[in-house]
Amino acid sequence: MPAAASAHATAPSPSGNGFPQLSPAVAAKLDTAVRSVMSEAKVPGVMVALSAPGKGEYIRAFGTADKATGQRMTPGLYMRIGSETKTFTVTALLQLVDQGKVGLDDPIGRYITGVPNGDRITLRELAGMRSGLYNYSADEDFFKALTSDPRRPFTPQQLLDYSFKHPVNFEPGAEFEYCNTNTILLGLLVEKISGMPLHDYIAQNVVRPAGLRHTLFPTGAEFPHPHAHGYTNQTASGQTEDATDWDPSWGWAAGAMISDLQDMRTWAKVVATGTLLTPATQAQRLKTGATGMPDTGYGLGIFKVEGWTGHNGSLPGYESLTIYLPAEQATLVVLLNTDILHDQVEPSTLFGKAITEIVTPDHVFDLPKPTEPAASTPPASPPPASTPPETRFPAP
Repeated sequence: MPAAASAHATAPSPSGNGFPQLSPAVAAKLDTAVRSVMSEAKVPGVMVALSAPGKGEYIRAFGTADKATGQRMTPGLYMRIGSETKTFTVTALLQLVDQGKVGLDDPIGRYITGVPNGDRITLRELAGMRSGLYNYSADEDFFKALTSDPRRPFTPQQLLDYSFKHPVNFEPGAEFEYCNTNTILLGLLVEKISGMPLHDYIAQNVVRPAGLRHTLFPTGAEFPHPHAHGYTNQTASGQTEDATDWDPSWGWAAGAMISDLQDMRTWAKVVATGTLLTPATQAQRLKTGATGMPDTGYGLGIFKVEGWTGHNGSLPGYESLTIYLPAEQATLVVLLNTDILHDQVEPSTLFGKAITEIVTPDHVFDLPKPTEPAASTPPASPPPASTPPETRFPAP
């Protein structure tokens, strides 16, 4: 049985008629689908929250939060959310745009020196993953440094140094390539323009106004209790290890944050509907360009996949998926405690697909492998533990 469960239906809503009532029968189908993915992908534990106005809610936690003690996964545990941090960093950037302090088409070189092509790469291209800069987390020396001492801290400048020693991959705006370097630069920009450390700015101007009570940007390896342990094979040996206490500073503005299921349910709608931004700026955020993947577009720190809007996250030991379907006002959040790929696919994607096949068959969430071999993602079949998984959008 799930460690914790809640499923109830309420009176039908006049809107969102394509979304089913989350009745016990539907909940049973979802239980089966989630357990099937867990078994197939060997996921230790997962929590799921699914809801839509007038349709009820489905909240479940399955499996194990700590292999050593046998602690069960429950919906109230803190989790690392990886690249969903990007949605917070880009929201901070867009708030500065709304305040007239920066413009999306400003070159990053106006604010940060030493950036290759910095006089031509715009803030829009950084947020939209179209800068052409080399992804620091794909650098072999970086990976060796991280896996040889995963509890070591990294500074943002150290991360940029790993990137900037490489030539650029393409001209600004020419292609889509998911790249953590872009978001590190945006984090530094937010700090410079606001005069505040990034973690403080996000706490005061993004997290609190959004009503998030269990979301934080750690400054080190701190991890509030209670939390789930995370398991990864992104290690020096390639063997699975407990990554719970690894220092996430290597992801910083691109991947360091922590949250829980309830907060991410709130955040799904906030980020997809632009609660913290002006309508004009939110419209800019949601304007997506091609990614080389069918039915998948990437805007400014946010994606659209088969109608679903949001982001995923992955770092050693943890994965997350937080998405919102505007047509149904539906929210789906999946948090799990492993990042180990199954047949070269993110387990968070497997859960998202299995769940949406049941409740929104016309909008099945899936992040397929790119159809173009250009520099949009790392090679399709990297060796085990080849690069840290923050590089993986949507799949290697």
